[in-house]
Amino acid sequence: MKRVGVIGGGQLAWMMADAAKALGVELVVQTPNSNDPAVAIASETIFASVDDANATTALASRCDVITFENEFVNLEALSPLEQQGICFRPGLQVLSRLLDKYHQRCYLKQLRLPVPRFVALEELRSEELEQYPSPLTLLGFPVVLKARRHGYDGQGTFIIKDLEALQHKLASTTTKQPESQPLFLLEEFVPFEKELAVIAARSVTGEIITYPIVETQQEQQVCRRVFVPADISSEVTAEIEAIAHTLLNSLQAVGIFGIELFVTLEGKVLVNEIAPRTHNSGHFSLDACETSQFEQHLRAVCNLPLGSPALRCDGAVMVNLLGYEYSQDDYLPQRQQIQQIPQAHVHWYGKSESRPGRKLGHVTVLLDAQTASEISASAAKRNSTLEMSLSYAQKIESIWSKQKS
Repeated sequence: MKRVGVIGGGQLAWMMADAAKALGVELVVQTPNSNDPAVAIASETIFASVDDANATTALASRCDVITFENEFVNLEALSPLEQQGICFRPGLQVLSRLLDKYHQRCYLKQLRLPVPRFVALEELRSEELEQYPSPLTLLGFPVVLKARRHGYDGQGTFIIKDLEALQHKLASTTTKQPESQPLFLLEEFVPFEKELAVIAARSVTGEIITYPIVETQQEQQVCRRVFVPADISSEVTAEIEAIAHTLLNSLQAVGIFGIELFVTLEGKVLVNEIAPRTHNSGHFSLDACETSQFEQHLRAVCNLPLGSPALRCDGAVMVNLLGYEYSQDDYLPQRQQIQQIPQAHVHWYGKSESRPGRKLGHVTVLLDAQTASEISASAAKRNSTLEMSLSYAQKIESIWSKQKS
């Protein structure tokens, strides 16, 4: 396959560019805005909403296979296209089990994979919450309220402390969106020791590979840092890899999947969320692995042999560069300063506007003997990858957060 259609033109599609070139693949992108990052690298662009099925029909006529950068697609509208023989990877049946977080939870439970306790809230009117005393009693407070669709980077996820706060949040959400009320999922709040993630890929022939398991650190439900490899036991590693194999084989999936997990205070592994696409927790692979998650995804959807996910270094730290103000600045001085850190790789997405919390780029620092000499003596003495990661994350964030003079 030589031409791959990508629905969505954000940074995830943009980061496929080098891999596509190396594999001799052309990317045709469907995205709504001319300033979206992937427009600059696409062989051809169809400017349309990602849920515009007519545009996807045109996209299909110009490529061999279609894949997805994000989850904002209309499966019902795309279904007739798949029935006509248009090849989607992953397939729409796979996405139908994962895009709605409640359906995803039910599917994982059906597979007997460990998940937090959960319940769907079918009604949003706050006065009707009293009809759900049993689920609320089961889950307890605090509780996690999630939009079942279209939540990302912390949007649509809320930590709720009591019934009054839950009623207020649902009432305010209903008021803001009277014509399109999102359905919500309630989950138990999980006190965790670590948040982990693993990137896994499955080929057309059923081959599965998993990347090194990482520890993620979130702030306000947005990924801030990723440490590679995670400091976990071999038993936890084996359990997570088994979860990935069970999930991808059950789905008969093709492509890359990001699997986010908790390790509880008691050492129990729980699956948090599944993303059927390349994922923020795997960005380190661009610089730290033999095969990046973006190349791996293209290999899978193009029916090419999967590549090695092995690290090319002792470890790595990835830090997201999040907007902290409303601005049209490209932050070149900060980026140049960060670039001076030994073995730092800065990826800037070329977005035209900054706003608080928006992902503008990321930095990966490769950790080995060379970088170890740059950190504090105490950390180097302990030879701790996590200590090294923390040191570099703090250094990057200190440079990045400096306000303009």
